[in-house]
Amino acid sequence: MSLVIRRIALENFRKFRAPVVIEGLTDGLNVVIEPNETGKSTILEALRAAFFVRFNTRNQLAQSFAPHGDAVGPKVEVAFDVDGAPWSVTKHFLRSASVEVSGPQGRAQGEEAEARLNALLGSVRDTSRGGDVATYGALGLLWVAQTEALSVTAPGQIVRDSVTSTLEAEVGSIMGGAAYRRVRDRVEAQYALYWTPTGQKRGRQTDAHERLDAAETTAREAADRLATLERSFSEVEAARTRLKIIQREMADNTDAQTRSGLVASLDIARTAAQILTTRRAEQEAVNGKMKALEDLRQRHDDATQAWTKANDALAQAGEQRLATSDTLSAAKQKVVDARTALDFARTDRQAARTALAKGEEWIRHSRRNAAIQAARRRHADLLKLEEQHRTAQALSDMALAPKVLTSLEAHDRAVTEAQAVVSAGATRIALSGSADGITIDGEPMVLGVHTVDREVHIRIGAAELQITPPESAASAAEVLASALRKRKEALDDLGVVDLAAARVRNEIARDAAADLRALEARIEAATPADDALQLAAGSAALKLFATEFGMDEAHVEGELPDIAALTDAMERADSAAARAEGAQDSAIEALRRAEQEEAPLATAEARATSDVANAVSALEAIERRPEWTTLTEDLAKAREQAAEASVKVEEALRDASAHDVAAITRKIELVDARVRTAGETRTRLETDIARLEGTIESEGGLGLADRTAAACEEVQAARLALQRITDDAETLKVLRSTLDAARNETAAKFVGPVAVRAKRHIERLLPGCELTFSEDLGLESVIRAGMNESCGSLSRGTQEQLAVLTRIAFADMLLEQGKPVSLILDDPLVYSDDARLDTMIEILSEAATRMQVVLLTCRDRAFRHVVGNRITL
Repeated sequence: MSLVIRRIALENFRKFRAPVVIEGLTDGLNVVIEPNETGKSTILEALRAAFFVRFNTRNQLAQSFAPHGDAVGPKVEVAFDVDGAPWSVTKHFLRSASVEVSGPQGRAQGEEAEARLNALLGSVRDTSRGGDVATYGALGLLWVAQTEALSVTAPGQIVRDSVTSTLEAEVGSIMGGAAYRRVRDRVEAQYALYWTPTGQKRGRQTDAHERLDAAETTAREAADRLATLERSFSEVEAARTRLKIIQREMADNTDAQTRSGLVASLDIARTAAQILTTRRAEQEAVNGKMKALEDLRQRHDDATQAWTKANDALAQAGEQRLATSDTLSAAKQKVVDARTALDFARTDRQAARTALAKGEEWIRHSRRNAAIQAARRRHADLLKLEEQHRTAQALSDMALAPKVLTSLEAHDRAVTEAQAVVSAGATRIALSGSADGITIDGEPMVLGVHTVDREVHIRIGAAELQITPPESAASAAEVLASALRKRKEALDDLGVVDLAAARVRNEIARDAAADLRALEARIEAATPADDALQLAAGSAALKLFATEFGMDEAHVEGELPDIAALTDAMERADSAAARAEGAQDSAIEALRRAEQEEAPLATAEARATSDVANAVSALEAIERRPEWTTLTEDLAKAREQAAEASVKVEEALRDASAHDVAAITRKIELVDARVRTAGETRTRLETDIARLEGTIESEGGLGLADRTAAACEEVQAARLALQRITDDAETLKVLRSTLDAARNETAAKFVGPVAVRAKRHIERLLPGCELTFSEDLGLESVIRAGMNESCGSLSRGTQEQLAVLTRIAFADMLLEQGKPVSLILDDPLVYSDDARLDTMIEILSEAATRMQVVLLTCRDRAFRHVVGNRITL
């Protein structure tokens, strides 16, 4: 019976965070060709999870289903047909874990649903930490993930049992009689006393080895102690001789005299090095002064050229600017009128919104009072939990839609861009010194830089200075004011102060939504059943119980507002504000067009004015410096001083080269090291002599020779016992292997039918070959031209092709038994050449006529010509 996957739906499963649905899967060959990292392998892993991974497991495999960094519950839905009957399975993992299976027998959930899946697919419960494909049954063999087909492996126990049950009618029973089983059990019992199931030594063999090891260790320790005692006599004499030599060397004062001479030379070398350092510092100071004077002269020449060029540009720009003031003034007035109308419309809209907000707040307040009054009658623990639940729900409701955040970000960018335009076109005034008696537009003027984007009047005593910035700054200021108003309205509508506060509120709302489920579980745990009070489980029963005991009812005074009327008023105000905004935008656009005609000339004039002012300021700053008046004389003198300093440095360098501080220091360190080493050697020899004398004194009278002889006798006895036990163990091992050989000879009857079915496919790939299978039905080797080649020695490409073909052979045998079968290959035949690839595709296409075959691949060039149902992710 064939199994056909029809539909796969994923959500929060590894890389598929958003819901994804794969539909259109049909009987026969289905081909999915997509690039790397698009989720093909994830789809196969999701199918395995849906059919074989228990819904309530939290092992490492289940944890890997969640997208990286997300605390969500993965979900998988699969619709499939088994023998023509429709089935479906839906599984939720980790958070709110659940499973539901629907089929011809109806729906099932939980453990019953898992049992139905196991019975339907021939799988068993996976008791490992996850991912044991042997427990998946036939589909564990036939649903092949990436790299699983790169080597030929034997089928799992479930598949082997199914195949052997299919072949029993052909080859008969292979099991022995009762006598064989009794002998086998007795041999196994004795074998277990000497060997582990894997053939490792244990029990009596281990005890005999341990006895021999202990005896040898004791004998070795006794011999070592005896040898140590004998060595101690010779070592103590050698140490005493070396100590006398060291003491004689330390009494010699030659090293002390050498060190005194080196110390005197070191003082002379350090004095010469200090003089060299001083001369170099003097040279750097003179060179720095000379460079500063040369730089001052160059900057004065550059500023003079810049002033001349800027004056010429300013004169040319002034001649080119003609009157465009009438059109510009009319456009500015239109913008002012539109802004006034928009302010009135926004005021009306804000009033309508305020009224609606107050009405909604009144209704929420009345409902909250009713909830608080009811909560007072509950149990103290339940009261705290529900308060936490309400808080989390309120925070969750504050979540902002993505398009709202996008709109806020757009308003913020518009303000930033408008501010940049205003800053670029505005006039800057810098005030320094004393600001007493100076006003700007009637207000005291403070020290510092002022940015002016409109006409201002500065009074200095009896004089008044009028500053008019470029007219292009007016439209920029208006655009900035409009952008600021729009951003403020958007923020006021949401009740936040800025974009960062909106993002924080959204994060808080997301965290609160995740906490709601945990609070609901805690409320359920806090309201268990109480038989003494005849109180059923659940918060509803607890509330009903409290009501029966009586309590004061909450009353809400006043009439509730008409929300529908308030909403209608707000919508009318919104429409009026939108029309006013449109009119303002039109006026601003007309002003921008007028400014665009004048902008190039205004920009050129402003740039030239700024360049003239900068050049004049630079010249004045340079000429005010005290060194400017005597620059020529000072520069000549500095150059003479630099030459003199260079000569002095050369002289100091010659003196310092004659005395090498590092070499003298190394010689002193060498003498000190030699003296220090002698002292350490003397201390170590004295310690060794004391230790050896102590060893001789403590070990000399213990009879170590007698102990060594007794330990050697115990070693001989332990070796004889080990030899006897080893002979018994080897005899049992030979007997057991003889029984296994007899059983294998009988079991070989199964290999023939399996080889015949597999050869039907493999001979098309490797003509004239013979196949050999192991007892566990795994393909062991291929015989070609009389040469027996093990599968492990074949090329990766041939191994992969044989692995796919043997799976097809097993799938055919399982179909004969009526097992649900389908074949899924993830990135198959990656090492196949073109000729074998075409042959393998033909074989897969033929197999698709008997079962559903799904190919998941990234190799468009290799599979684009394959005829089959194409699926796009």
